[in-house]
Amino acid sequence: MSLLEVKDLQVRFGTGDGVVHAVNNIGFSLAAGQTLGIVGESGSGKSQSVLAMMGLLARNGTASGQVLYQGQNLLGMPNAALNRIRGDRMAMIFQDPMTSLNPYLTIERQMTEVLQLHKGMERKAARARSLQMLDAVKIPDAARRIGTYPHEFSGGMRQRVMIAMALLCEPELLIADEPTTALDVTVQAQILQLLRELQRDFRTAIILITHDLGVVAGLCDQVMVLYAGRVMEQGSAEDIFYRPSHPYTQGLLGAIARLDRSDQALLAIPGAPPNMSRPSAGCAFQPRCSMAQAACSITVPALQPSSLAPTVLRACHLPAPQVQTPVAEHHG
Repeated sequence: MSLLEVKDLQVRFGTGDGVVHAVNNIGFSLAAGQTLGIVGESGSGKSQSVLAMMGLLARNGTASGQVLYQGQNLLGMPNAALNRIRGDRMAMIFQDPMTSLNPYLTIERQMTEVLQLHKGMERKAARARSLQMLDAVKIPDAARRIGTYPHEFSGGMRQRVMIAMALLCEPELLIADEPTTALDVTVQAQILQLLRELQRDFRTAIILITHDLGVVAGLCDQVMVLYAGRVMEQGSAEDIFYRPSHPYTQGLLGAIARLDRSDQALLAIPGAPPNMSRPSAGCAFQPRCSMAQAACSITVPALQPSSLAPTVLRACHLPAPQVQTPVAEHHG
């Protein structure tokens, strides 16, 4: 049974330049203990998709479709009911921990209030639980550092604090939005290992949003490739990395530097993402696709099973390629 099921999710923003079609009919399901990676260039709709699921869109944003969490539709749910789920059973790690943590409050205050609000704990018990979680995310000397302020932590340590806060109530679903952005590769590896261990210990389902395909390869079971707010390709991490069949997916993977192919030049996808306030009549990727055909500029391709792998969904007018050389290593 799915823990989370998203159907035909759409997100629109009203602006002075018109309506921005940020997310267009995306859907997926996620079971307990699974990890879904959502990838794509900046502006592809990754973050807005999950913000819509959490009820955290900007005031000029609207969402439609269904976001079924254990059978309950979160879209349109009253804030009071949604607040009982957010932070308790569903939690989110935001991109920038420095702006997500309150600079005027100690780490202790920010963590204990989560437990006091959602679990009704007394301050002493909440502090003990907070210390336990800081130890779990490998914060050194947690008993002393819990009383300090966010600016006294490094970027990597602040990210660990954010993860600890998100996991305080042992949520069933954790959304991580670019959790390793701006971190050096050593700290990035530590954060990813931490997420693996926490998922193993708590059986947490994870949605990982990133533009870093190496991060996805190391952590995710399923991958959804977004472009211009639409799903281009969706399937298992093994299928996406070893048998990519959409030109956009192939372009993303071709732009990754590989140690085993140092003699090959990196590929680049020409052009830039489209203006989402003026959606095209056909495939949004068509202006940048070297294999585009006449139909690509006329009709939007349907997201349907690939002829090569029925478990893979792709939105492309072109036939699926018959032979595909592995483009990137998958270490999941």
